[in-house]
Amino acid sequence: MQYGKFMSKPPSRPAKPSGPKSRASTGPKSGPKAGFKPGSKSGFKPGPKVAVAGAERGAKPEGRPFGKPGGKPAAKPAGKPRGRGIVHDETDYSSAPRGGFKAGGKMGGKPGAKSGPRGAKPAPEPRPTGTPIATEDGRIAKVLARAGVASRREAEKMIEEGRISVNGKVLESPALNVTAKDRITVDGVPLAPPEAPRIWLYHKPVGLVTTTSDEKGRETIFDKLPEELPRVMSIGRLDLNSEGLLLLTNDGGIKRKLELPSTGWLRKYRVRVNGSPTEDMLKPLRAGIMVDGQKFQPMEVTLDRQQGANAWLTVGLREGKNREIRRAMADIGLTVNRLIRVSYGPFQLGELKEGEVQELRPKVVRDQLGLDGAKPDKPVPSRQRRGPPPRKRS
Repeated sequence: MQYGKFMSKPPSRPAKPSGPKSRASTGPKSGPKAGFKPGSKSGFKPGPKVAVAGAERGAKPEGRPFGKPGGKPAAKPAGKPRGRGIVHDETDYSSAPRGGFKAGGKMGGKPGAKSGPRGAKPAPEPRPTGTPIATEDGRIAKVLARAGVASRREAEKMIEEGRISVNGKVLESPALNVTAKDRITVDGVPLAPPEAPRIWLYHKPVGLVTTTSDEKGRETIFDKLPEELPRVMSIGRLDLNSEGLLLLTNDGGIKRKLELPSTGWLRKYRVRVNGSPTEDMLKPLRAGIMVDGQKFQPMEVTLDRQQGANAWLTVGLREGKNREIRRAMADIGLTVNRLIRVSYGPFQLGELKEGEVQELRPKVVRDQLGLDGAKPDKPVPSRQRRGPPPRKRS
């Protein structure tokens, strides 16, 4: 193309510098990235990366701390810890402020005072073997009764006879409290720990004495009980000519508890009397009667039927003194010729045959006696019926 006289030769582009490219020659656009403005945050070292002789690839250069642009320096000055008191030296955690570092744990926790790992709990001191110990604290007679050895009164008699020893020493008086560390022997035999409380229903027949031994040589209920039964005690008594329900237990504490009038359990009897009782004759029994200077508590008396010369009554007692029903009936002119106990509190004679023994289930014993593990009574839900909504006034 030809240029005229009015046109000059086009300007030529400046020659490119020869040689290898250098960041130092690029002018203001020097730095790790294009567009970086000089005068940025301190802590960044501008300029090309310089390889150090003899260093491995990726090693940090010596000199100022290496980090991201605008970042904080890697090394913190020594002195008081900042912020929430985080201690960066785990060996100095004991002197850290609250919320500091816990050796071996998480940051932010309280410095612990324990040193070293948590060890296992020390094993309990073994009890001496060979001779058992007392099973509970209290008077010696109570402990023996609880273990089923004998009643409290019988246990006191055994102590007076020199049959009980505590820690190898023969007792001379029942006025002694024992603890769980004392060793007790009965007739030289170590005292066994008490079993779980058990109760049996027994249909006592006529002609047996309710006692462990009789001075007249008469047969007792324990002579007729099954051999597989453990040592048991009777709860209350029935005289020689009475029959019906008799409770047996292996626990002296339960025996004493159920025999007390304060327990309040009602004992019902079917009584056959010779004579023709009337309501007026029975009123003194319902109000409470005095017999031979002894006060009897009010009885629950119901006339069931008259059968020839005899009549059947249902009598309820809450106390049960010796021959109480027979003596009270004789005082109003009636003679008892048959007496059958049909219930003792919640326990019923039912269809139990004469001489038969039946054990109650453990759950029934716990629930009726209120022992540990008994099922609490459920509250009766009360429902309120809602009426119709109130009418709006016009």
